[in-house]
Parts: sequence; C-alpha cells; structure tokens
Amino acid sequence: MLRSANDEIVELLAGRPILLVGMMGAGKTTVGRRLAARLGLDFVDSDAEIETAAGMPVPDIFSTHGEDEFRAGETRVIARLLREHKGIIATGGGAFMSAETRALAKQLAVSIWIKAEFELLFSRVSRRSNRPLLKTPDPRGTLQALIDARYPTYALADITITSRDVPHDAVVDDILQALDTFLKAESRP
Repeated sequence: MLRSANDEIVELLAGRPILLVGMMGAGKTTVGRRLAARLGLDFVDSDAEIETAAGMPVPDIFSTHGEDEFRAGETRVIARLLREHKGIIATGGGAFMSAETRALAKQLAVSIWIKAEFELLFSRVSRRSNRPLLKTPDPRGTLQALIDARYPTYALADITITSRDVPHDAVVDDILQALDTFLKAESRP
C-alpha cells in the first residue's frame, strides 16, 4: 500500500501536536479544523478549552477576571494540551506571547504562525463582536498595535505561513507543504 504525503507528515510528527499561532482573524480555527481532517488528526481550540475550564465565554473571563487572569489560565490550558493532545491545537492570539508556552511548544510540538496582513485581519475581525481586545474607541489602532507587539514573537514559531484572501484549503495546502519540508529537514542527521 502506498503511503500518502500526509501519512508521512503524521509519521514524522511522531505524536507531536501542531500548535497554530497568530492574530485573531488569521484563520487558526478554520484552517486548523481542515488541516486536522486532511491529516486524520484530532482538532482542539484552546479558547474553547479555556471556556470549558472556566465555565464562561472568553469575553466574560476578560470582563470578570481581567486579561492577566485569562492569560494565566490560557497558559495552564495550553500546557496541558501540549502534553496530552496529539493533533492540531489552535490558540488564541495572545497565547504565544507567553514565554512558558513558547518553550513548551519548542520542546513538545511543531509551531506554525499563520501570518496575515492588517487589512485582511481587520476585515475578518470586524464581522464579529466577540473580540475583547478590540472593544476600544479605535479598534484599527488597537489591532495595529497588537500586530506591532506580537509579530516579532510570532516569528519565533517553527514555520510561518501567509494567510491570504483565498479558500482555506489553499492555506492548508501551504501548511502541508511547509510541514513536509520542515519535518524532513528536521529528521536529517
């Protein structure tokens, strides 16, 4: 029986999860679900896991407990997922800013930054009202400030993929190709 390129990727992962990082609106959840389906792996969204653990939606955690408490819980939940989950993990936009999360990801996972330009992100996040960090008098300025602060840290991910205004499967194809290249290079002596 012939092995597919996707089977080879899963084999080269050797049980390590794939951690998707990037800004809100980059497509981590949508692309992550499709990537998981293509690789035959499980998918989990860290924000959904945080909501389950806290018993409330992310915006309510922010308003009730503040961002610092949310980030502490996020770090704990992602640490658990990195140790226990063997599939695709989509994270919230600020998750990779945690040095603890980055170190654990480097040790236990393959991290992929889904990078997107400002206008694409803004057009996507403007369609939803569940973005607590953008509930400001100047959401465009806030998003730009977040990009400026976060992109240098996101660049520490193992792989960078550019999200474009194309079907999500095209971004999944880009990820699969980059993963194949990265994992084969990593496995060479």
